[in-house]
Amino acid sequence: MTLTPAPEPVVPRPGPEIRPTATGHRAPESPHGPDAGARPGPDTGPAPDTGLGPLLPRAVCEAALTALLLFLIVTAVRWLVGPDPGAAAARPAVLGAVVGTLLALFMVSPPGRCSGGHLNPAVTLALWRLGCFPGREVVPYAVAQLTGSVFGVWCAGLAWGPVTGRPPVRHASVRADPAWGDAAVLAAEAGVLAGSTLMLAALLASPGGRRVLPYAVGLTTALVIGVLGPLSGGSANPARQFGPALLAGDTGQLWVYVLGPALGAVLGAWLAGRTGLRRPPR
Repeated sequence: MTLTPAPEPVVPRPGPEIRPTATGHRAPESPHGPDAGARPGPDTGPAPDTGLGPLLPRAVCEAALTALLLFLIVTAVRWLVGPDPGAAAARPAVLGAVVGTLLALFMVSPPGRCSGGHLNPAVTLALWRLGCFPGREVVPYAVAQLTGSVFGVWCAGLAWGPVTGRPPVRHASVRADPAWGDAAVLAAEAGVLAGSTLMLAALLASPGGRRVLPYAVGLTTALVIGVLGPLSGGSANPARQFGPALLAGDTGQLWVYVLGPALGAVLGAWLAGRTGLRRPPR
């Protein structure tokens, strides 16, 4: 999950008169500059200018970044585990560090600043429920992210050959420990996204929080993969598992890795509303 902080944060001005116009990579009060808050929101009038920029290039950036992320994840798993199946025990910690670093870099890249660098349908959903993203753009973003996931995994298979589809690599598809049933994995995935959504709400509420956002997201992702990877799989991102599971034919638990983060995003946004961090969804 990624968000790009505003390069010139604006101090939040509490009060019901402030209208949320932020994307995932901007502060809710003023995502694109001091005058952005004065623009009509996408659901409040006929004016097309939402301050977010055209949807198509932003969706393309989401698809491209998600594809690159999945390509690099499959590449990392292929070289961490493929040559030596016995090295699987070291994979979660190393892979977590790799993915966390990549996310921090992606969110501050030009494409990340263009789209907001969500790279995660659950994050997009959470930002909508937090009042920081237009509801009508959630589905296009999710489609772009899931499409990018499949394309990135497919490209990795072309680059590294049949080994990526065979155990133990399996296109980097995650699997829970056999002792973890569907309910436990669902709870873990939902819990991670609920906590992450609360973190996003808190960081987006202040200029200082927005400045450290890339590092907080990268560190959180690394910890989730390192700690939960051997247990629940540690996906916390429907796009992270969608492409790998689809190409590996490992779709038995895919619904858990899609539904869990989505439920967690909604729950986290609800909890943020109870603490006063959430704005009305658009």
